[in-house]
Amino acid sequence: MVTIIAFAIALFFAMNIGASGAAASMGIAYGSGAVKWRKLALLISALGIFVGAAIGGGAVMKTIGSGLIPTSIISIQLTVIILFGATLTLFIANLLGIPLSTSEVTVGSVVGVGIAYNSVFFGSVLNIIIWWIVIPIVAFMLAFLFGKILIWSERTFPMIHQKKVYKWFVILIIVAGFLEAFSAGMNNAANAFGPLVGAGVITIQQGMLLGGLFVALGALFLGGKVIETNGKKITNLSLLEGITISSTSASLVIVASIFGIPIPMTQITTTGILGMGASKVGVSIFKRNIIKKIVTVWLVSPMFSLAISYGFVKLFLDDDVYTLVAIVSVLFATIGTMVLMKLTKRERERILNDGK
Repeated sequence: MVTIIAFAIALFFAMNIGASGAAASMGIAYGSGAVKWRKLALLISALGIFVGAAIGGGAVMKTIGSGLIPTSIISIQLTVIILFGATLTLFIANLLGIPLSTSEVTVGSVVGVGIAYNSVFFGSVLNIIIWWIVIPIVAFMLAFLFGKILIWSERTFPMIHQKKVYKWFVILIIVAGFLEAFSAGMNNAANAFGPLVGAGVITIQQGMLLGGLFVALGALFLGGKVIETNGKKITNLSLLEGITISSTSASLVIVASIFGIPIPMTQITTTGILGMGASKVGVSIFKRNIIKKIVTVWLVSPMFSLAISYGFVKLFLDDDVYTLVAIVSVLFATIGTMVLMKLTKRERERILNDGK
């Protein structure tokens, strides 16, 4: 019965990963009009996701399943806690309107279980955290550099705006979108089925196929609203800019996946867009709240799921209610402090406005 519950949560988690994040891989191609039909864009995305997971999802699957905590402590009960902790974190975040990274949430949930049993490979965790810091910075720098090159190219070679050349750009943006979906399959499918691999319920190969299939199905059947919203938001990007951002993000995620690093794709794409914007408007782009949002998501995602999975272990497996009360108290205190800070800021702004 517990195994069935674990599979049910994993399938639900996988489809939500496909619907929320992976489906957006074709957002630029759809939003720019390169792919005119939404269903076709979702189909291309789903195909890329499945192929990426089936071919190259093994390394990240291994990291999630056995690279963070010893497999000797991973039972089917702990697997349920890991998956439920990650899923619950994302659900709460969605209710609060906070965009969290599925990769960071999953890693946090696994580590939370490991901490409860004093068994965590902290060297591997530190290595992943370093990647989380470095890769978005690299994405920003590459996008900034390519942005400058694009500006120079458009001034030097005005013929790139001709219709004949435009057709090639349409093809390239579709290929870049497929490549981004491919990278999403390589990296994100492990988030849902890696814990089942660690528990020995399925093999890595089975996890790759199941993960790719259900993340792809989630993108195909549930990703309509996400790709619609994402497509409309990024239509201010030119085809050349879209090609650059998608291909850069995809390449970095593929490299991380080869090394078995679960990576936050949304943050990489966002920092890429920031880099492209900085190449046009300069450092003024850093005045926007998006930087604070990226940092907040990076910090909150793993810590929140870590606390939830740790609390579940203490409550359901160790019958330690006191530790759970302490965790819940800290969470409420943190949320209360954030609310109080916002209210104080608004009160100060009101006083300043009344004084003018």
